[in-house]
Amino acid sequence: MDDSIENIVSGGNEDDLRFEVESLRSALDSVSQAVFIHDSSGGTYFANQVAKELENARHEEAGLMRAINEAVDSALNGRFKEQSFSIFGPPKRDFIIRTTSVGERLALGVITIVDDLTVRNQLDTIRRDFVANVSHELRTPIGALGLLAETLAFEDEPSVRQRLANRIQNEAFRVAKIIDDLLDLSRFESEGAASISRVSMPELAMEVIDQISPAAELQRVTIDLRLNSEDTYVLGDRGQLRSALTNLIDNSVKYSEPNSSVLVEISQNNSTVTVAVVDHGIGIPQKDIERIFERFYRVDQARSRQTGGTGLGLSIVRHAISNHNGTIEVDSREGAGSTFKIHLPIEPGANQ
Repeated sequence: MDDSIENIVSGGNEDDLRFEVESLRSALDSVSQAVFIHDSSGGTYFANQVAKELENARHEEAGLMRAINEAVDSALNGRFKEQSFSIFGPPKRDFIIRTTSVGERLALGVITIVDDLTVRNQLDTIRRDFVANVSHELRTPIGALGLLAETLAFEDEPSVRQRLANRIQNEAFRVAKIIDDLLDLSRFESEGAASISRVSMPELAMEVIDQISPAAELQRVTIDLRLNSEDTYVLGDRGQLRSALTNLIDNSVKYSEPNSSVLVEISQNNSTVTVAVVDHGIGIPQKDIERIFERFYRVDQARSRQTGGTGLGLSIVRHAISNHNGTIEVDSREGAGSTFKIHLPIEPGANQ
């Protein structure tokens, strides 16, 4: 089949022809689309690597190959077209099939190009959902700000005015928090671990706990730190790791019941540093665990709004840990609390 491509390459001496053939094969094999070249009777002159994979694929692609053959038949009768085709899976895959003649003479044959649009369509869906979610999340506090400001303008009672002003301030903080989290998430996704340094995990955890403790005390929640070793280091972006710990510990505090505690435990083995955050709060239903790292996903919508959550915290954690080639795991029972564990590669040569 591949040898037949020589028939559509310009003439010349044998070495030139061989060079043209190999160059054309290499160029067509390097593209992401499937490329078929058919003769005037519909036989296949050439198929690049992606096209061969379609020809040899499992039964789900059989319908796609039928659609390609039908497009070729139509083209050989002078009806060139562009058509969409979907394999509904799961997972769903989307393709577009285009046909054109070889040069300007249909008698030479037909070129068929098949483009897999699956990833592109998935990204478009993610972008649309992201814009819709951001719009929804911002609309509520911005609408509240307008209503509160309008009420404040016509209110004379000092105590009521103060209460309205406090609510305006809270809604403004909520908008600022959403924007800050969006900027963090965008930066983590685009930059990776940008600023690498030697980070003491116990020191970092103590800083985060000191930051969160005042809010925890207001909720009557204590935060305990347990260290297996004070000399535990990783190589990483301190800002991203701090953000990950802050979101994990803050999340545990927010969803803990009054007069309970949150435990932060740091341990290590020869290759990994593990940070466990354990709470005894409301827990996570099993059906929701797989989705909690999605942007804007909330297990308890009402409680999340009450606590000021943006729905972005765990997504930030996931990206920050992924940027450090780490992993995160969750163990939770509804009504009994949750344990989040992040595992990070240990600094080479450290803790020896």
